[in-house]
Amino acid sequence: MALFLAVELDGAGAHPAAWRASGADPAAVIQPGPLRQIIAAAEEGGFTLATFADSPVPPSIGVDVAGRLEAVGRAAFASTTTTRIGLAPSVPTATTEPFHVAAQIASLDHATHGRAAWVVEGSDSAELATVGTDGPPGEAAEVVAAVRALWDSWEDDAVIKDVATGRYLDPDKVHHVDFAGSSFSVKGPLITPRPPQGQPVVLAADTLGVAADIALVGGQDRLRERAAAARDTGAGLVFAEVEVVLDAHRPAASRLADLNRATPWTTRRTRYTGSAEGLVALLSDLADTFDGVRLHPAVLAVDLPLLVEHVVPALDRPAPGDTLRASLGLVKPTNRFEGSTR
Repeated sequence: MALFLAVELDGAGAHPAAWRASGADPAAVIQPGPLRQIIAAAEEGGFTLATFADSPVPPSIGVDVAGRLEAVGRAAFASTTTTRIGLAPSVPTATTEPFHVAAQIASLDHATHGRAAWVVEGSDSAELATVGTDGPPGEAAEVVAAVRALWDSWEDDAVIKDVATGRYLDPDKVHHVDFAGSSFSVKGPLITPRPPQGQPVVLAADTLGVAADIALVGGQDRLRERAAAARDTGAGLVFAEVEVVLDAHRPAASRLADLNRATPWTTRRTRYTGSAEGLVALLSDLADTFDGVRLHPAVLAVDLPLLVEHVVPALDRPAPGDTLRASLGLVKPTNRFEGSTR
């Protein structure tokens, strides 16, 4: 079965000590740092979607403490250097104003001509402390609902650019939004015309309880059961989350052990350590249950070229479309305000 492939491109890699291996590793085909080279490798390699992690707190602690440029900015930069791959920055719902999220992702969709997506992120206690909130239950779902309403506040043909009459837009096709959540309220319309995709693609963990186009299923237990549950609750597609450490100039297990001696890699995602052929077999097996997989390469400079050369070509992948929604087989949603008056 065909399998959509997404890849996480944050920093030097998913492992917190990835930066230690990126520069000195003799297998580092991609040099550390330049996003332009990394995103080009992912696009030319055939990935459907690239994601960019983000958080209001540093990505790691102790000797690996580091900062990062915010994800929307990185995705916006990548929009100028790519033509096919989807771009999905992570934006936390509890620490970013919903109106700003809606405007940023809509602008990214315009910049990419319809290739934008949004990875919805919940927040832990440390992240919530940066804005002095405890994150009321269900807030993420409310933020997504507000953002979706704002994306619809302009109809597709609201911009008319009628020089003869001096009108830029048809006011009857720009609609008010008055959203009231449990801890916030938002009034529209948005300051940005409706995105080319109508609604940019929304990705979220299946445990977050939001209306997502793509449910991300992580962890190591009950994956198939959770995938079925995500479909039952309305997700258009379901992706598995898989961390990857591949055999390179040294066996993958040895590479991982060296990285872990510097900083332990403690996550709950499924992790594959081994040969490229073994990963192909695993992904082929997952294709029976999942529509796609988001891969988290341990060290981008080493693992991403191996994925591009040995893994992606061995898999059956859907053909790309004119927009990210088209590439994923997702229809453009009808505007909720279509046919209504202001």
